[in-house]
Amino acid sequence: MSEKNTKIVLGPNQYGKAEVRVVKITRDTDRHEIADLNVTSQLRGDFAAAHFDGDNAHVVATDTQKNTVYGFARDGIGSPEEFLIRLANHFTGEFEWVTGGRWEAEQYAWERIATRGDGGQGHDHAFVRKGQEVRNAVVTKDSDTIQVISGLNDLTVLKSTQSGFVGYPKDRFTTLAETTDRILATDVTARWRYSTDAIAAGTVDFNKAYDDVKALLLEGFTEGYSYALQQTLFQMAQKVLDARPEIDEIRFSAPNNHHFVVDLTPFGLDNPNEVFYAADRPYGLIEAAFQRESISDAGNAWEGIAGFC
Repeated sequence: MSEKNTKIVLGPNQYGKAEVRVVKITRDTDRHEIADLNVTSQLRGDFAAAHFDGDNAHVVATDTQKNTVYGFARDGIGSPEEFLIRLANHFTGEFEWVTGGRWEAEQYAWERIATRGDGGQGHDHAFVRKGQEVRNAVVTKDSDTIQVISGLNDLTVLKSTQSGFVGYPKDRFTTLAETTDRILATDVTARWRYSTDAIAAGTVDFNKAYDDVKALLLEGFTEGYSYALQQTLFQMAQKVLDARPEIDEIRFSAPNNHHFVVDLTPFGLDNPNEVFYAADRPYGLIEAAFQRESISDAGNAWEGIAGFC
C-alpha cells in the first residue's frame, strides 16, 4: 500500500503571460518606424504559497505582465534583446520575491512599400511584411546573471549544385543511391548565445549582430562543396564564431529538404539533373551545437527552447 501523507515539495516552476502581440509605431516625424513583437514573460521565484495554500500575495498577475509589455513599448522597443532585458530587470527589481525568469520574443520584420517617385526611400508610413525569416530572442535572469540567446527560424536556403552524399553505410534496407551532384536545401533554425561577460558589459549592438550573423550564415551556406548538411552547418557556425567573438556558441536544427530527380524516360525525355520532385516529408533532421573550446557557463539559458539536442 502507498504511504499516506507523502511529503511533496515544489519543483521547478514558472508562470506568466504568453504571446503578447505588441506593435509599436514611432511617429516622432512624418516618416514612421514600426516594431512588431510577440512577447512571452515568465517569472520564477518564491511562489510556493500560491501552489500549496492558494495564497496569491506573491503572484504578479499575468495581466499585469501583459500590461507591462505594452507600457514599456510606449518608451520604444529597440532590439528585441534590449526590450527583454528591460522587462527582466523590471520584474526582478520591482518584486523582491521574483528571483528570475524567462522572457522570449519573436520579431516580425516590415519594410517600406516602394512607390514611383520616392527616390528609392520607400513610403513614409506604408509597409509590407518581409518574409525571409522570423527573428527571435530569449532572455533569462537568475539573481544578477543575465543570459541572452538570439536566433532565427524559417530561413529557407537552397543550392542547386556543389553538394553530394556518398560513403555512407549500406545494409539490406538501404535504397538511396549515392550522388555527387544534388540539390541541398533546408529551413535553417539557429540560436546563438552571447557570453555573459559581453552581456554584463553592455557592449553588444544586438541589431547589428543579428544582421551580421544572418549574412555570415548565408555566406557559409554558399561556400565550398557540401559532403553533407552536417558539414555545411559546421562551415556556417565557423563563419559566425570567427567573426563575432562575443558569441560563445551556436546551435542548429535543420531539416534536409529532399529533392529527388524525376524519371522522365516514360515520356521519351531525358533529365540531366534539371527536374525534381520536392518532398515535404519524411525528411532528414540534422541538429548540432558548435561551441568555443572555452565558454561562459550557460546556466539554464537553453531550458525550454525546443527543437535542439
